[in-house]
Amino acid sequence: MRALFLLALLYAAAGFAQERVERLPTSVTQALTQAGIPLSAAGIYVHEVGVEQPLLAAGDTRALNPASTIKLVTTFAALDLLGPAYRWSTEVYTSTPLQGDLLTGDLVLRGGGDPRLTLDNFWLLLRQLRARGLREIRGDLVLDRSFFAGVTPGDPGGFDNEPARPYNTQPDALMVNFKSFRLNFIPDAQRRTVNITVEPALPQLQVVNNLAPTADACGDWVEKLKGVASGDAAAARLVFSGTFPLACGEKERHYSLLGHPQYVHALFSLLWRELGGSFTGGVRDGVIPAGAQPLLVAPSQPLVDVVRDINKFSNNVMARQLFLWLGAATLGAPASAEKSVRAVVQWLESRRLAAPELVLENGSGLSRSERISARTLGQLLVFAGRSALMPEFVSSLPLAAVDGTMRKRLHGAEIAGQAHIKTGSLAGARAIAGYVLDAKGRNMVVVFLVNHPRAGEAIAAQDALLKWIYAR
Repeated sequence: MRALFLLALLYAAAGFAQERVERLPTSVTQALTQAGIPLSAAGIYVHEVGVEQPLLAAGDTRALNPASTIKLVTTFAALDLLGPAYRWSTEVYTSTPLQGDLLTGDLVLRGGGDPRLTLDNFWLLLRQLRARGLREIRGDLVLDRSFFAGVTPGDPGGFDNEPARPYNTQPDALMVNFKSFRLNFIPDAQRRTVNITVEPALPQLQVVNNLAPTADACGDWVEKLKGVASGDAAAARLVFSGTFPLACGEKERHYSLLGHPQYVHALFSLLWRELGGSFTGGVRDGVIPAGAQPLLVAPSQPLVDVVRDINKFSNNVMARQLFLWLGAATLGAPASAEKSVRAVVQWLESRRLAAPELVLENGSGLSRSERISARTLGQLLVFAGRSALMPEFVSSLPLAAVDGTMRKRLHGAEIAGQAHIKTGSLAGARAIAGYVLDAKGRNMVVVFLVNHPRAGEAIAAQDALLKWIYAR
C-alpha cells in the first residue's frame, strides 16, 4: 500500500509539473484570441535563470521564423568566441615611399570587415593619415576588400524590393558608413518651405525637392513623403514629391545609395580635401602589392559596443557583418555565409545547446528562411544569463519603455524599466526574447515567437506575457 501511495504521489507530482509548464496566463490567451492568432502559430518559453525546469512552455519546439531575435544567437556567439574587447582593423598601405608630404603612387585601404566604420570613424582615420605627414596623393585609391571574397554578392532589393533602404545594405569588407546618406527635412513655417540637407554632401547624389508643405497634423509623415531613388553604383538621384506637414518639425531619413567602392572613393575625396589634402585619383579594387609599406592601422570600436548597437537598434547591416566575421575568425578567411553557419553550429554544440531545428542564413533576421524554436532560443538565453558575459550581453538589449526598439512599449506598466527585450518584426512574424527582472527579484528568460498572417497584432499578447512574468 505504501508503495502504491508513493507511486500515486509521483504521478500526481508529474501531472502538476506538466500542467504548470503548459498552462498559459488567461491574459495571453485572450489577447491571442482577440488578434485572431491561434496558439498553434506561436512558440512560448519562460525559464527562471538558475532553475532546472522551465516555468512555462507552449509550442516551444516548433521551428519558427524568429525575425530579428536571431541576432541574439549571432551576438552572444560573438561575445563568447571573440571576447567583448575584440576589435577589427582597417589598414592603410602605400605602394611607394612618401617623398615629404607627397605620395606619387597608390594609397591602399584594406578592409577587415569592421561592422561600425562610421562617417566619424572614417574621418578620424583620414585625420590620422594627415597627422603622419601625408598631404598630396597622385595615384589612385586601391580598395582591398578580399577578406569577404567568399561572400556571394546579394541583391539589395531582393528581400522586399526596397534597395535604397539602409537595412538592405549588403555586407562588404570595407563598408564605410553603411554607404548611407542622412537627409534632414527642415521646415520653415514663416516661409512655408521645407529644406532638405544631405550628409555626407557628395556630388554623386542629386536631390530634387518638390515637397509641398502643409498645415496638417504631423501624423504618419513618412507615408506622405514620396521619395523615388534612381541611378546606379556611380551616381544616384532622389526625387521627393508629396507633402510635408510643417507641424512635424525637423525630421530625418536615411538612404543607402551608390556602390561600396564608389561611395568610399567619393567620401574619401570629400573628406581629404576638407582636411587640407590633395587627391584627384580614381578608385579600383585590388590587393596589397608586394613590398607595400604599412602607414596606419586603425582599430574599430570594441565588440561590446558593436553588439550594443546591433541589439538596441536592431541593426541588420552590422549583424550581417558580424555573422560573416564569425566564420572567418573560426574557420579562416575569406569569410562566407557557409563558414559562419558551420561556426555557429559548432559553437552551440560545444556549449551543449542542442538546436536540431536551427536554420541560419545571414544571422540578422532579415530572412524568410531562418528558423529556431522558442526552447532553443530560451535555453541559449538561460546559458547566457549564467555566464560571465551576462552583464555585457543583457545590457545590449533594449530596456522596456526606455530605449532602443522597446522605447515606445509598456509605458506606465509596472514592468517599465525592468525588462531587457530584443524585438523582431517581419511580415508574418513578430517576436520578443530577453530577460525580465520580476517583482521578487528573479531573473526570468522569456521567448515569444509568432508566425501568422496577423502576427503584427501579437504585440498585446506579448506585452501581456511580460506583465504576467513580472507580477506573478
